[in-house]
Amino acid sequence: MAVHVLHYLHQGRPQWGVIADGAITPVPGEFRSTAGFIEANPVERLLVLDGPRIPEPDVQWLSPVTANQQFICQGANYRQHMIESGMDPDVKKFNMIFTKATSCIVPANSHVVKPDAVRFLDYEIELGLVLKRDITSRETVTDENLHEYIAGAVIVNDYSARDIQIPQMQFYKGKSYRTFGPVGPYLCLLEKHDIPKLKELVLTLTVNGTVRQNDTTAGLVYGPAETLTELSGVQNLHTGDLLATGTPSGCALSIPSPLKQRAAAMLPEAEKWRLFLKMQEERPQYLQVGDVVEAQIVSHDRSINLGVQHNVVVEEAA
Repeated sequence: MAVHVLHYLHQGRPQWGVIADGAITPVPGEFRSTAGFIEANPVERLLVLDGPRIPEPDVQWLSPVTANQQFICQGANYRQHMIESGMDPDVKKFNMIFTKATSCIVPANSHVVKPDAVRFLDYEIELGLVLKRDITSRETVTDENLHEYIAGAVIVNDYSARDIQIPQMQFYKGKSYRTFGPVGPYLCLLEKHDIPKLKELVLTLTVNGTVRQNDTTAGLVYGPAETLTELSGVQNLHTGDLLATGTPSGCALSIPSPLKQRAAAMLPEAEKWRLFLKMQEERPQYLQVGDVVEAQIVSHDRSINLGVQHNVVVEEAA
């Protein structure tokens, strides 16, 4: 049975608790990292947790992934998003990996600050997976043993400054501004029999009440097992680290077709990017100050419900 966990601030103290029916049962102990919480609290123990309950409205949300964990991301990992990003999914045969600065991680109901220098602010709902154990050598992860590596799931919104990310070829910088990584509200810890549901989660993102993104994780191109196998051959991963698995179609970003890209490649560099920025100016989908973005991920049977992120876009403080 899946267990939904909230990291929160109550009476001035950060705590962790199991949430159900709008109330929180605090978990005894202090845990300064997601890793510390996961290592000390197996799902089986949390399932029998008992004690006084706190109404959820009485607490302040914190991110269930703490800033001392790695934040690793997959790019263009849904077929239709590849196409809208100007890629040919039948030609692209590699898993696109990048990172975000952990200083961009904020609670799920935080304001998103639109920097003055950013013109084209985009949204990207993603399923985030939180690691259950360290991986310090090459390992083969399969659907059958995935439960040994994945502790649970969260919502991630990979906010992106497209005018930094694309023309400057700066994924890290364009996606790492402070507040560009809301996580949570809930960390859903999974048992072995829950893992197959990761392939049937429904992702929905709205802007000002209008649906912009709606898809299921069945559309992932590179799944968690394949991705963790690949990453294990590259770097060390640790308990509590976050893997954001990519976003579905429906982003504000508009990229020329492969044919137009080949034509643009013949242009001077400055002209190519002038045309790119002009194309983005024609996209009203980009976020503006005052916009409200909501993101939700649930399983069909609702046994996995990662809550709802609620972000208001605000201007950068003077």
